[in-house]
Amino acid sequence: MKPRIRALVVGGPMYDGLYQTIELFAQHEGVDIEVVRAANHPDLNQRIAQAFAQGAGFDLISTHSKYAPAQKQWLQPLDELLSQEELSAFDTRALELARIEGVLFGLPRNLDVKLLHYRTDRVAEVPPTWEALVLTAKSQPKYGFVFPGKGSGLFGHFFELCGSAGHYLYEADPPYPHAQHPAGLWALNILAALSQSAPKETTEWEFDAVTACFAAGEASLTTDWPGSFHRYKKSPIRDLLGLALYPKGPVRRATYAGSHTFALARSSTERPLALALLRHLTSREAQLFEARQGTLPARRDALEAIRQETPPNTLEASRWYLLEQALHYAWFPPKHPRYAAVEAVVAANLQSFLRGEQSAKATLERMDREGRQAAEGVG
Repeated sequence: MKPRIRALVVGGPMYDGLYQTIELFAQHEGVDIEVVRAANHPDLNQRIAQAFAQGAGFDLISTHSKYAPAQKQWLQPLDELLSQEELSAFDTRALELARIEGVLFGLPRNLDVKLLHYRTDRVAEVPPTWEALVLTAKSQPKYGFVFPGKGSGLFGHFFELCGSAGHYLYEADPPYPHAQHPAGLWALNILAALSQSAPKETTEWEFDAVTACFAAGEASLTTDWPGSFHRYKKSPIRDLLGLALYPKGPVRRATYAGSHTFALARSSTERPLALALLRHLTSREAQLFEARQGTLPARRDALEAIRQETPPNTLEASRWYLLEQALHYAWFPPKHPRYAAVEAVVAANLQSFLRGEQSAKATLERMDREGRQAAEGVG
């Protein structure tokens, strides 16, 4: 009988392509592999917590640098399983994101940082500031700027807007929000202004819905992750797509960023095979495969390979340059076991604000109060 391992991974258009390579790996290694896909990251987080609390036998999981601290007790430290030569292929920033209190608990799948996307037939000049972007969005024929109006995506816009006003949203340990700040009010006002040019359904949209709207040609501007690029290349706006760095805020540029990772389960009884699958999913070939779909690889050798095979003087070539530039403005959330709960509180209050259910003052107050309770595990 063949040995058998199980993997629990995040699903969706940005991620599913890579999993097609697992079957060939399984045939080569002579192993049966069951791949369970979660619908999105909140679903994945819930499934991980439930599965390991119940003793379910997963050998490998996909996770994220901001969520892994909550899963640390179930993850296998990797420093003694991987050589320095293997690790040297990865971007040092990506490896640092995969560490928790100095210990490596995952291998980076990518570096995730966003760019401004716009239609070149509607936007003649890239807005240099967020205020200019608001004015440009309001002048558009249908939808101006589209963005996620719930969950992690909405949180991310507020987080990076605060950053562009010179304020890191979190403080203290455990990190809780400090939204009652001039930067917090400015960020809320920008979000409210942008929502005026967005669809009424915005407060029910997450990342994929935003990508679908922009790819269909219904909006003039958005921001998006590298992994969505393959959808735009096949869309009605493929010849009308422009890319740029984020607008500046009152103080700086700041771009919500992070890193997806693959990790081993501490409880795996098939560790050598699980480790082989981990190496496969983070190999040069795997990251080059995803880079061809648009993802910014965490491996330097994969990044160099995709840049060499990209024709010069094209949008694709410009995009690789812009993504590397955008990393200079990356704005990373804190690492903390209760981070996801705090993020959810901030997002829920922002959603209520955009729906007109509470004032800016009440929104900032509640984010601070409820966010601190979530950070401390109260309630």
